[in-house]
Amino acid sequence: MAAVRRGQEPMRLDVSDAQFSDLPFISALFLIRFDAKTGYAISWKRALPGIDLDGGVEYKSLPSGLHTVKEDLIYFVHGKHAGLSAFISTEASEESRNARMIAVGVLVPLSYGRLGRSWMHAENLKQLAEKLAVETPDLTLLEEYWDTHKLQEGKGSAQFDSILDSPSSLVFKPLPGRLIHHEGHSRTRSASDGAALIPPGQSLSLYHPAWSLTTLLDTFGPLIFPIYRSALLRKRILISCHAPVQETCDFVYDLSVLSNIPLAVSNLISTRSPSQRLRPLFSIGVHDIPLLEEDLLASTQHGAVAGDDSDEEEDLGQGWIACTTDGILSTKAKLYDVLVSMPLAHSRDAVEKVWPDVKFPSGNGVKATQRDLLRYRSLMWGLSRAKVEPQSPTPERNDSGGRLRRSDTSTTLVESLVPESPLSSLPDTDAIVEPVSWTALAYTGFIWWASAGERSIALDDETDLDNSLLDGLSLEPQAPRTSKGRTFSGASAFSHSADSSAKKELAIIAYFHRLTTLILNTLSDIVDAADSDDDDIAPLRLGASRDESEAPPIIISRADMKRMGLDEWSADDRSFAEDMMKAYFGRSAKVESHSVDICGVKIC
Repeated sequence: MAAVRRGQEPMRLDVSDAQFSDLPFISALFLIRFDAKTGYAISWKRALPGIDLDGGVEYKSLPSGLHTVKEDLIYFVHGKHAGLSAFISTEASEESRNARMIAVGVLVPLSYGRLGRSWMHAENLKQLAEKLAVETPDLTLLEEYWDTHKLQEGKGSAQFDSILDSPSSLVFKPLPGRLIHHEGHSRTRSASDGAALIPPGQSLSLYHPAWSLTTLLDTFGPLIFPIYRSALLRKRILISCHAPVQETCDFVYDLSVLSNIPLAVSNLISTRSPSQRLRPLFSIGVHDIPLLEEDLLASTQHGAVAGDDSDEEEDLGQGWIACTTDGILSTKAKLYDVLVSMPLAHSRDAVEKVWPDVKFPSGNGVKATQRDLLRYRSLMWGLSRAKVEPQSPTPERNDSGGRLRRSDTSTTLVESLVPESPLSSLPDTDAIVEPVSWTALAYTGFIWWASAGERSIALDDETDLDNSLLDGLSLEPQAPRTSKGRTFSGASAFSHSADSSAKKELAIIAYFHRLTTLILNTLSDIVDAADSDDDDIAPLRLGASRDESEAPPIIISRADMKRMGLDEWSADDRSFAEDMMKAYFGRSAKVESHSVDICGVKIC
């Protein structure tokens, strides 16, 4: 077990095994139909006073390219509400272009969390869409659903759920015998803490986006780490994808959760640091360009800093992550900082793994580092320590490629890695990982020559560090919960004899939150050491005023880079460490350079 550092709680994973008893209340319910002459239009709607649906939800609910799939679930943000729509396409007459396409959607207040727990309506919305995709639909079904689930005064627990955020079942409780106090902290709690606030009887529901976390690791491989670092820096991340979009919307949710700032270190960072969580916009399109331009303007304004996190997710200029099927958005290079292009669906059947393409607006590619590759292997090895069994209701593909149903028979790359051969199923990563630099080869070669065995010790230290991030997390296999059916009143008929605690998925979140804690703790220690040195020489300044902007940059040593799990040889990782210091501590920094001298001659 790794030693407990200042500001870091020893943690154990605590997950309950019951469902929410009620669905979240909705602020709007609507039906959208495709008309051969006018396009998509709202044919039926109900909404609370003050909520405008026209000219917005019909485009957000039906992103470009949906005509190529049979069904899909789409997540989006509409003002202060999270939206979810269930799309279905059925055969129809020639007058309707041989296809009848409709979507049934809801809006849920964002005060319930990143998605307002809207996924809990997914099964019901799908059933409604199937029943209404006929020539003469029975609209009383919508009226009944609205009357049952609409938000009314005195109903709901928005304030409580906003503290927990999603996933609500994720809790890291401090081990007995150690309490950490956070004086002067007023930020919103992240999803990785708040143990004392979690009531019993909560777990991941069937359509919770966090079920996709193992698929996220399979899809991105070592690239997950540079994307995670961009999310930590609150960059604007645009994922360009193709229909269906449900899985990519889930990835948006996952990356926002993985890049949360844990409560354990929130008292260490500057009050002018970025937002505690990356703002997820989910599915966006050309109709959202004004919003992205407004965010760009806010980010370029002098002195724009994050205030306290708001439940309404209105922190403009503080970064975001979203997905889109509109190719034109990828050409608007000024509107994003990182572009992730997802491979086509049919590439899943390719002989060689096709990885996502990650680029900066300049066109320069983003690759994982050698350290990321080692960390990814260690993480996959750690997740495979349990017996190889299905760990969650993993997605079942429909004939159009959409991920709409959960199955207990699928096996992901994470689960296929067995302890006897942790790298046997890892696809070729040469295309997405930086090669070893000549400087690194020269330096490590010299170290090996000068001190045999030191290199292996360094590798052991890195492996121990990576393994410590999964210490204490239960990874025992559990049987997936299966759906037996649901009623329109939201009553669930799950089998309560099974366990839906999603221990692997929650362990992945714990891993990344611990990694974030490690990075911020190390940077905080560096700042404390630098300030201590400044205090020692303060009497020599003869009363000169201290100006942080004119102070020399803080030096981040190579040892510090290793402590943070970063690649000391990677230019991108060195820039990341300097940017993190500036963003979260308001201090300029410089990573120590490498050099090897032999007889006074610098060789690297």
